[in-house]
Amino acid sequence: MNESTLVIDDDPSFNAILVRTLERRGHLAQGALNTASALLAAREMRAGRVVLDLNLNGSSGLALIPQLLAINPDCRIVVLTGYASIATAVDAVKLGAIQYLAKPVEIEAILAAFDDDGEPDFDVMASDEPLSVDRLEWEHIQRVLNENDGNISATARALKMHRRTLQRKLSKRPVKT
Repeated sequence: MNESTLVIDDDPSFNAILVRTLERRGHLAQGALNTASALLAAREMRAGRVVLDLNLNGSSGLALIPQLLAINPDCRIVVLTGYASIATAVDAVKLGAIQYLAKPVEIEAILAAFDDDGEPDFDVMASDEPLSVDRLEWEHIQRVLNENDGNISATARALKMHRRTLQRKLSKRPVKT
């Protein structure tokens, strides 16, 4: 039997499907829909692997990383998000996550992230294309939002932008590079 996996995602359907898929592949898996149940499950099962959604009912899943590592310093955490940005990816890794994946994601990518030995892949080539202006704006907004702990009003003030304009930009999917 593979080591246990804790799936922390506030979307009940996604959570249940991922737990079921992991179990079908021979992994002991359990789901948690919020921070409190996630910490309780982490203490009870001492999962070696954690799949963590970045957005948990409007709060940042990043705040859970240090708490999960305090419970089990050896656990490997993969962060999933529907709104990927470089700023949050860097923060996730700095806090102790081993990988950051954008939804939708295949189970193979999640399992590969856990099986990665942590060595950098030098075969991956950087793009010759610069980021689009829209993508650069998205990344900047995400960085400032993160600096303001997800506070929309404070972020809007820092960006010298109307709060509703910022909310409209945030409600859109991130632009491609």
